[in-house]
Amino acid sequence: MTYEFLHVHVKDRVGWLEYHRPPVNAINWEMLREIPRAFDALLEDQTVRVIAFASALERYFTTGADIRVMQAMTPDDMRAWVTVAHRLVRAMRGSPKPLLAAIGGTAVGGGLEIVTHCDVRFVAADARLGQPEINIAFIPPIGATQAYARLLGRPRALRFLYEGGLVSASEAHALGFVDIVVPPEELRNEVQTYAAMLAAKPAAALAAIRRCVTQGIEVPFENGLDIELEVAVDLAASPDFAEGLSAFLEKRPPRWA
Repeated sequence: MTYEFLHVHVKDRVGWLEYHRPPVNAINWEMLREIPRAFDALLEDQTVRVIAFASALERYFTTGADIRVMQAMTPDDMRAWVTVAHRLVRAMRGSPKPLLAAIGGTAVGGGLEIVTHCDVRFVAADARLGQPEINIAFIPPIGATQAYARLLGRPRALRFLYEGGLVSASEAHALGFVDIVVPPEELRNEVQTYAAMLAAKPAAALAAIRRCVTQGIEVPFENGLDIELEVAVDLAASPDFAEGLSAFLEKRPPRWA
């Protein structure tokens, strides 16, 4: 499958989805529609164990929605835009595959919002991140109001979105928005190495952990225990669980399905 505004490729069981709309990765309608299609294709690809979001441009991760596109929107257009975005958010949160982000350069607006739904976010030490929507009397509507509240906690999320400024990679790390800060020249290799480590683990167990944590945090504790019980019972019947036990007892590396 080919895309006009994305670079998509697979390396060692890691599927890379890279924004590519020069000069600054401003998102237009076509790019917005391509991202869920590419993500769905990577989910369906049985050779892909981990999905990584990145930019194919050196200086820009994303500058968010193309302002000229936003300026032309009617309220009905905005409903359609956010509906497409929310479908992507739901697909990401329901993904059985781990999701990583490689954030470099300037990273603001919608493209940054998308990776709030990833599991682990790597960021280049010289990156600048922000959600400046308040400065155009708007909100970050790609599930980010909900994601930031969960990632940062309500007070920090409100301040971050109220102020609308850019923060450094180290500040974003201190806030709890990004997880690992790396030298810019090492960003892609660090993400690929981490992703390859995950890709070598049993896929069903990775999916089970992701489901328990992602769904469990949204419900009362007792309901989270119900999810955990269901997942544990399912895993108990899996070939990988039997293989893991045998490999442990036989003191050999496991051979996952």
